[in-house]
Amino acid sequence: MSTATSAGRVLPGDPPGGRRAIAVWSIGVAVYFVAVIFRTSLGVAGLDAADRFHVNASALSTFSILQLLVYAGMQIPVGLLVDRLGTKKVLGIGVVLFTAGQLGFAFSPSYGTALASRALLGCGDAMTFISVLRLGTRWFPARRGPMVAQLAGLVGMAGNLVSTLVLARLLHGIGWTAAFAGSALAGVVVLVLLLLFLKDHPEGHEPEPLPHQGAAYVRRQIATSWREPGTRLGLWVHFTTQFPAMVFLLLWGMPFLVEAQGLSRATAGELLTLVVLSNMTVGLVYGQIIARHHAARLPLALGTVAATATLWAATLAWPAGHAPMWLLVVLCAVLGACGPASMIGFDFARPANPPQRQGTASGITNMGGFVASMTTLFAVGVLLDATGDDYRVAFSSVFVLQAVGVTQILRLRKRAALRERERLVASRVETVHVPV
Repeated sequence: MSTATSAGRVLPGDPPGGRRAIAVWSIGVAVYFVAVIFRTSLGVAGLDAADRFHVNASALSTFSILQLLVYAGMQIPVGLLVDRLGTKKVLGIGVVLFTAGQLGFAFSPSYGTALASRALLGCGDAMTFISVLRLGTRWFPARRGPMVAQLAGLVGMAGNLVSTLVLARLLHGIGWTAAFAGSALAGVVVLVLLLLFLKDHPEGHEPEPLPHQGAAYVRRQIATSWREPGTRLGLWVHFTTQFPAMVFLLLWGMPFLVEAQGLSRATAGELLTLVVLSNMTVGLVYGQIIARHHAARLPLALGTVAATATLWAATLAWPAGHAPMWLLVVLCAVLGACGPASMIGFDFARPANPPQRQGTASGITNMGGFVASMTTLFAVGVLLDATGDDYRVAFSSVFVLQAVGVTQILRLRKRAALRERERLVASRVETVHVPV
């Protein structure tokens, strides 16, 4: 059995795709959708959380920093778990954890218990995206990889949209506890669907069993994945592209627009919605472009970084203090491209690693953006407290991390491209002997 890949070559054992693949993959994506709702719920509740727990900007940012710290720290362990246990088991554990975290946050009586709940949520959330990527590679042909990854990211942004539009209204309509506890019911629903209908792979496409080798296996998986330039390039692409939008949506966008730009909460909410809608639109476009033109990956990623830096610089440097609405609209539209651009990182890591290392390589890549987001969330909170809420100074930290990331991308791009060409030539030689 064989099908063509995105490069036009034929590989044995490629999954068939089809309606069954879409149905099974959709269950996994539904889990990720709910995880993103829970992850981003603090973004619309940041000001309410500050009042509820009586905390300043630094303490408020600790909620998201701790959540992302747990998320980032879990990526390699989760990748290893997915490679060994399969998608269904890891996703099931993730749903239980992030649902418990959301419930705990709803009923937390103090700042400390709320922090613990967000950490638990981050632990469960960490198990979702890697698993969904793995599910896609097990059910769809390799040529569909870029589009499947972008669609997963798009559905995740739809979860962000639910937070922005629905959860925000519930929060101010029925109150903190009812809104967060009610949203946790979505976790129960997707857990039932997962247990009943999700399968790790189609029949006839079972992966080769991996012998249990303990710590030696773990070290080899991580070291071998890391040695691939494509894995490291994927990490730095993810690092450099994702965090500006993540920081904006996860916590600091609403305070920036309300306190620094003088907008109402309703208007600020509309601009956050624009980021999400832009992300969903750009994700479809980027996925189609990369599926057809593999060489467009790096130009798209670097172009997104350049556009984001330019718009942030223009907004922060605007002489009148408050940037005009048209500029804020353009900024939010461009921030929407950050999520799709970060998915390009996986398109560098995926071809650099064989199927048995996909989970580990994806985990390494996925750490990048969340480490950058965590660092920026912390930097913005500290700088706001140190400067008396000077958002210009605080958000200038974005440029520092972008400069670090771009430097690493430029350093690794040639080695990754050379290694990818070598792998492509080797696979073409191999397929000469594969009957079609």
